[in-house]
Amino acid sequence: MPRKNIIILNGKPMIAWAIEHALASKLISRVIVSTDDEEIARIAKDYGAEVPFLRPAELAGDYSLDVEFHRHALEWLQEHENYIPDMVLNLRPTPPSRLSATIDRAIELFFNHPEADSLRSVHLASETPFKMWVIDENGYMKHVAPLPGVWEPYNQPRQKLPLAYWQDGYIDISRPRVILELNSTTGNVILPFIVDEQAIDIDNPDEIGAVEAQLRERESPVDTELVKTDAVRHPS
Repeated sequence: MPRKNIIILNGKPMIAWAIEHALASKLISRVIVSTDDEEIARIAKDYGAEVPFLRPAELAGDYSLDVEFHRHALEWLQEHENYIPDMVLNLRPTPPSRLSATIDRAIELFFNHPEADSLRSVHLASETPFKMWVIDENGYMKHVAPLPGVWEPYNQPRQKLPLAYWQDGYIDISRPRVILELNSTTGNVILPFIVDEQAIDIDNPDEIGAVEAQLRERESPVDTELVKTDAVRHPS
């Protein structure tokens, strides 16, 4: 989807939702947008974000890594402002129906685990990787995820396999030293943050309608409690 971050969702550019949720957080001190696009920069400023620099074009390609623009931002802030944050949060624009309270819960969890290099949001995967395959260069199948101590996990009942979790892009948090010293956004000790509510991540145009409906539900004056259950549905 070309220029996906500024498509209009319920009257606002997609990036505006992420900015507003970050600004509504009780724990985030600065909201900075990294972009190489002057129009996106202008829109981000209009909605209250800082855009103190433009990202170099070589760090904004389809195959650019998160750690590249994280490092660029940290090095720019250190050089020009003598500023290094305590944590770096990555709020991608593509799941626009986040909740600010959930962002704050993630920050509090990470704060209480100083041994962790990073936090990554996940939810229970709908399918188990222990029953997934790749096809090698000779045309034969090899299973994706061996399981130590379990013979042929792909032939085991799914209820006997470990639960697997999918990284969902709701929120990622990294320590600056991990980015600058290890050249990684995750490091070695990764804290899971299990997201209870659904937040649709927009990858294709046919998902826009469902996201807009979800945003309307989030903005409803009736603040319904999230429904939680102790029953675990094992992935297929």
